[in-house]
Amino acid sequence: MIVFPAIDLKDGRVVRLVKGAFDTASQVADDAVATARAFAAAGAEWVHMVDLDGARSGARQNGGIVAAVAATGLSVQLGGGIRSLEDLEAVFALGVRRAVIGSAAVADPELVRRAVERFGPERIAVGLDVRDGSVRTAGWEADSGRDWLDFARQMEAMGAATLIFTDIDTDGTLSGPPFPKLAALQNAVGCRLIASGGVASNADLKKLAETGLYGAIVGKAWYAGKVDLAAAIREVNTL
Repeated sequence: MIVFPAIDLKDGRVVRLVKGAFDTASQVADDAVATARAFAAAGAEWVHMVDLDGARSGARQNGGIVAAVAATGLSVQLGGGIRSLEDLEAVFALGVRRAVIGSAAVADPELVRRAVERFGPERIAVGLDVRDGSVRTAGWEADSGRDWLDFARQMEAMGAATLIFTDIDTDGTLSGPPFPKLAALQNAVGCRLIASGGVASNADLKKLAETGLYGAIVGKAWYAGKVDLAAAIREVNTL
């Protein structure tokens, strides 16, 4: 399993939110590039980045920071404000290795099919951001009314090979991952799954790896000193 340490950007700052609420944003690091280098020093090969300004407004605002992180040599997986093939071209030009389509996949499912056809399935992921069984959009602030498992199946049919599942009610809470929901998603689709939300310890990451997931994102737990990233990467690589 790949461990994806996370960098969330808002107004140029590295922040964390609780349950996706923008009014809970707190700065957790002084410098995104220095943070990325710390991840690399711990053995990480990927970093998961979110342009929160882009996710909320649809207009990406942190491209310079994303490019600087990509220049460290880490493979960047980026979401937030990616709404079109032109946006995909722009973020790939920054050095991003994989782009995450979120709100736009709900509004225009065919975009996912076109993106996969143009860039290949390895470079495209779909964000599955869920609260109370419904897919959320616009930085998690809008309820799409779409059932999450039905949407996941649709995305698989569109050619998506990778889904990033975030259980919003556990995100940033250090309450543990939503294992029953992850199991339901594994039963519903054959896509590679990346779990996001709730990780609180190295034991959580080990348990996620044991379920056969492709990846897991760790954010607040690392910034709070509750996860030893180097030890986690060593452990999951042996499973």
